[in-house]
Amino acid sequence: MLMHENSDINHINQYSAVILAYIGDAVFELIVREHMVASGLRKIKDIHHETVDRVQAKNQARAIRSIYEELSPEEKDIARRGRNAKSSPPKHADVIEYRMSTGFEALIGYLYLKGDKERLLYLSRKVLQGETG
Repeated sequence: MLMHENSDINHINQYSAVILAYIGDAVFELIVREHMVASGLRKIKDIHHETVDRVQAKNQARAIRSIYEELSPEEKDIARRGRNAKSSPPKHADVIEYRMSTGFEALIGYLYLKGDKERLLYLSRKVLQGETG
């Protein structure tokens, strides 16, 4: 995974929450894909379906709620910015879940762009383990 080493935090803070979420969506999906592949050999169709399920708005909303209390004030601010970002949810999506999931994705994108791989992977593992255990 490409990581930005020692990225300028001021530069990252200039990105809109929607851009952070856009990056975070892709990064989290890759993390989930890696997790699914590492969990054992199965048909690619099954891996794909499980991955799609885990990156749905309802599960990302659940994810941010499950880790929120252990986020730093800075991380909570990023998640709040994502949650409050002006965006249009898909017609089939619950608006609250969609906004919460955008907050989660913004946090993931922020950590990725910041180059904080350790924190990114810690929170991602915690979310993924919480879903299965």
